Amino acid sequence: MSGVIALGRGDPDLPTPEHIVEAAKRAIDEGVDEDSDPGGLLELREAIRDKLGRENGVVVEPDGVVVTTGGQEGLFLLVQTILDPGDEIIVPDPRYTSYDVAIQMAGGVMVSVPTVEADGFDLHPRDVEKAITPRTKAILLVSPGNPTAGTITPTNLVGIAELARQHDLLVISDEIYEKLLYDGAEHLSIGSLPGMAERTITLNGFSKAYCMTGWRIGYLAGPPSIMRRVRELKALCSAAAPIVSQRAGIAALTGPQDAVEEYRLIYQGRRRIMLDALDRMGFTYGEPRGAFYIWVNASSVGMDSIDLSYKLLEEANVLAFPGTGFGEQWVDYMRIAYLAPEDELTEALTRMERCFRP
Repeated sequence: MSGVIALGRGDPDLPTPEHIVEAAKRAIDEGVDEDSDPGGLLELREAIRDKLGRENGVVVEPDGVVVTTGGQEGLFLLVQTILDPGDEIIVPDPRYTSYDVAIQMAGGVMVSVPTVEADGFDLHPRDVEKAITPRTKAILLVSPGNPTAGTITPTNLVGIAELARQHDLLVISDEIYEKLLYDGAEHLSIGSLPGMAERTITLNGFSKAYCMTGWRIGYLAGPPSIMRRVRELKALCSAAAPIVSQRAGIAALTGPQDAVEEYRLIYQGRRRIMLDALDRMGFTYGEPRGAFYIWVNASSVGMDSIDLSYKLLEEANVLAFPGTGFGEQWVDYMRIAYLAPEDELTEALTRMERCFRP
């Protein structure tokens, strides 16, 4: 195993569960020339409605769901729909920078709220409140987060919901990593809280929990008045998501869920291996309560993330992402993913440890 081992990617390395693949094969065999509303097949929108009600306590009807061609398209369509030029949107920092581009293209203004390592990059209502101005239109929440792997604790979500109601703000709740939680971390959908259903849009998909990155299938769920506008924009941009992927999505939500927990346990084991090795090397990091990343503090070993990334690539043949990919001010941090089999992960960490031996 002498080549470069990539620990930077964000796409699951585990296979799509077999029953989902079989559903796609059946769809192809039966023909995929059926017509689909640009918002998605009714059967899939109903399955999403049922899932949100059963697992998240979020009440939504099929006309409040739009199936998108992946979460990326979902976030883009939603931001274009809800933001007018000059509108401000509060965004936790660090963040997945695709939002930056979407907000910029809508003419919106991103207002960053920094989070810190000491409390696992949680988002506090007091910091959100300080960022609210008369031009604030929405608050973005991402929990668990990318790149930090932190979660917003239920107590803080309740406080943020109170602010949204008080100031009449929309909330985008990106919950793509909701099923990947560790060490007793809790997931709460803010749309389930009193008075929040009418102002919350939930963004989710199939890529992380069901290892379906390449299937390009996601969804938005929220107030029908907003979803109608999202649907109109999707009709102009790309029409319906691929029927094969929609049929696979139905199977994912309505079929066996065993693989989701099986995969979470695999990630949990890899996470433990990585944390133990990082501890031995002297790194600090925010508590990674979810997803499959560690947001590592490069400065804890006396380097910035750009220099450290070069060092790991040149001396250890290990690829990781500098924190500047998630906001230029995050030069002291780097994102390392544990999306590799345990033998590769162990080899990568062994190589890294050699770089820090006296």
